[in-house]
Amino acid sequence: MEFLTQINDMLTENLGEFGPLIAVGALGVIMILVAVPLMLNQPEDPLKKLQRSNAAPKKSKKDKKEQLRTSGRNEQLEKFATFLEPKNEEEFSAVQLKLRQAGYQSKDAVRFFHFAQFALGITGIIIGVLLVTVFSNGQEFTSQQMIIRVLVPGAVGYYIPKYWITRRVEARKEAIIAGFPDTLDLMLVCVEAGQSLDQAIVRVAAEMRASYPDIAQEFEVVAYEMKAGKEKDTVLRDFGTRCGVQDVSSFVTVMIQSATFGTSIAEALRVYAGEMRDKRVMRAEEAANKLPTKMTLATMMLTVPPLLVILVGPSAKGIMEFGNRGQ
Repeated sequence: MEFLTQINDMLTENLGEFGPLIAVGALGVIMILVAVPLMLNQPEDPLKKLQRSNAAPKKSKKDKKEQLRTSGRNEQLEKFATFLEPKNEEEFSAVQLKLRQAGYQSKDAVRFFHFAQFALGITGIIIGVLLVTVFSNGQEFTSQQMIIRVLVPGAVGYYIPKYWITRRVEARKEAIIAGFPDTLDLMLVCVEAGQSLDQAIVRVAAEMRASYPDIAQEFEVVAYEMKAGKEKDTVLRDFGTRCGVQDVSSFVTVMIQSATFGTSIAEALRVYAGEMRDKRVMRAEEAANKLPTKMTLATMMLTVPPLLVILVGPSAKGIMEFGNRGQ
């Protein structure tokens, strides 16, 4: 008891009244950082491996489908699926859709996203504790200041992945919008050359990979889903949802209506490709028209102060000299 009392007194003298609490929190964080890698690297139980191998021939078709869905996943993250995946199906679907719109198509994307939030949040808390204890240079903080300095870095680290994904989604949407008119032109050429829509999509995915990799990746997913036997309407709707761009959604609607009513796909592509080219020109003109307005504030800030100094400066100097003479 005397030893614990001495430790408590030492922590209170060095870290303030919340010194023992900070020490316990730092010890808990260190234990978590040590325990998580050990649990991730834990070898599989031989008995469970034997039971799984014995039960393998008895799997039904449903189990085989589930195995195909889960194949290729990270087995280390599989152990923490309950902590790294939202319990609500709608929330899970929303996070998965946003990650796919950002270009992350992996099955473990949601788990990696939540793991990054957890790891960066813990790292931020550790940085906050170090700022309060090691790098404080003997400065004493109130309880409110200490909580702010510990929790703010943790909150920043927790929200960094979400901010990164949001920026990635916006950048990817802009890249898809920029490359979509050229993609439609190439698809129109392929269809008019006698290829089917499926063949045109495969060719577009291969040809556009060098110039517009984002839109090429989406068309590649569409091609694979069609080859797998998924319904064309469902594949195209999923394509529009993944891109999250209004132009792509309108294109999907045009393709579905053309297939439903039996009209010419080439004619529909020709009309829609022309509209997309006109729309790209309009976007360029809109950006050019906004440029003078954006430059007005910068121009005023850089030109008005020097003009005021040049015009008003001599008069102000003359007034000051006249006043000094009068005194």
